[in-house]
Amino acid sequence: MNGSLAANEALLGELASSAAAGGACAVCVPYPYLAQARRCLEGSAIALGAQDVSEYAAGAYTGEVSGAMLGEFGCRYAIVGHSERRALFGEDDATVGRKAQAAQAAGLVPIVCVGETLAEREAGETMTVIRRQLDALLQVLGGDALAGVVLAYEPVWAIGTGRSATPAQVGEVHGAVRAWLRAHCAQADAVAILYGGSVKPDNAAELFAVADVDGALVGGASLVANDFLAICRAAADAQS
Repeated sequence: MNGSLAANEALLGELASSAAAGGACAVCVPYPYLAQARRCLEGSAIALGAQDVSEYAAGAYTGEVSGAMLGEFGCRYAIVGHSERRALFGEDDATVGRKAQAAQAAGLVPIVCVGETLAEREAGETMTVIRRQLDALLQVLGGDALAGVVLAYEPVWAIGTGRSATPAQVGEVHGAVRAWLRAHCAQADAVAILYGGSVKPDNAAELFAVADVDGALVGGASLVANDFLAICRAAADAQS
């Protein structure tokens, strides 16, 4: 929940004018700024997304925003299941699955977040938690539809704390997520798995060098154009 009309204009203008962002980049903005972001990004290679989407298509759900509404504003992506939505607003695994399904029904690509808390990691439950979250997604979508999602591993203990998971920790989880995908989705290797957890310009290249890390879900660093563009360049270098 960041941004203002003036700040957005400066940030998005700088991103849109830079070739460094490339074609595999998206920004997901708060709902009120979708129209502005669409205008600022017009003609650039940067896609537009939202930070959430309703599980409902339409009706008496005051305050909700549907996938169809997002589509009318040019959104291609919608983040679902972010750890803050899970922790602060009580979204459970089944709700996240329904939101992902609603996003796909509206023609959007859901960026589905999974990850463990510090207590869960210290208890040795990391993969138990993540598999539970993925299994709930599978139950709603089915295996074939998994090919139409982006997954994002965000260790909750590394979000906004300045503390990032080590490359070894990231590699272990991303490898396990890829293995889970291969067991349930025929196009498993085509599904992008992003890492999100205090990704910064100074650790991006090291993280992108890890097997099965296909990109990043960038948090605080996305609010600083130079930092975000540096991460984009590191991602492009890793894929070249």
